[in-house]
Amino acid sequence: MVAKISTFIAQEGCNITDSAQFDDIDNGRFFMRISAVAETGATPDTLTTKFAEIAKEFDMDFAFHDTATKMKVVLMVSRFGHCLNDLLYRVRIGALPIEVVAVISNHMDYQKVVVNQDIPFHCIRVTKANKPDAEARIMQVVEESGAELIVLARYMQILSDEMCQKMSGRIINIHHSFLPSFKGANPYKQAYERGVKLIGATSHYVTADLDEGPIIEQDTIRVTHAQSAEDYVSLGRDVEASVLARAIHAHVHHRVMLNGDKTVVFPASPGSYSSERMG
Repeated sequence: MVAKISTFIAQEGCNITDSAQFDDIDNGRFFMRISAVAETGATPDTLTTKFAEIAKEFDMDFAFHDTATKMKVVLMVSRFGHCLNDLLYRVRIGALPIEVVAVISNHMDYQKVVVNQDIPFHCIRVTKANKPDAEARIMQVVEESGAELIVLARYMQILSDEMCQKMSGRIINIHHSFLPSFKGANPYKQAYERGVKLIGATSHYVTADLDEGPIIEQDTIRVTHAQSAEDYVSLGRDVEASVLARAIHAHVHHRVMLNGDKTVVFPASPGSYSSERMG
């Protein structure tokens, strides 16, 4: 399989610059990601058409992507703005190659921050009574903007099963604890009361099972008995912002592949600037 793929890419006038692969012996699935430079005008569309025969031979799921095309993303936020502000800054300086096509919130707190950067802002209030209508409006923004990814940058509303299924593999969340421990509304207070020595954050794909989706990125930071619950919150927010940015970076560079309830996350290609270095 590796030989056929590599030969195909070479024959299409592409120079391979990086290749990574993983063979999951537990389920027999094989994963591969290749970076290549097209030197003869090959495009994702032409490569897709020509590669179909090889893919059929190996019953393979595959895709070709142009790294020059920025993924369109909708950011969603509630009242904690640290992840939103961090992402907007990374986009502005070119550390995160995405196009933010809209920001959706159930509050007005960050309207000025968003519109001052010439990004459409949508305030969609959510209550128990209007939740279906609110989600329909959210999906309308997503579809009309052409967004390929939704990022929940501390959006504190539970999405319906229908929306999770419709956008499966295309919604990334940041969870303010090192899953699976300390779930709930105030994990840092729980961590403080238990006297933990490490706190962290987890970024994962959203599924119908709350906070149980395939994990993309995690990180921790050490704390001590001398720090307060407020210190935990402050340090935790820094970790959350960094972990979310790294997860998005991996997704938009097509380095994440779903493997059942888990993910295979390939490292960044050598020579490519990665937002991990800012984390």
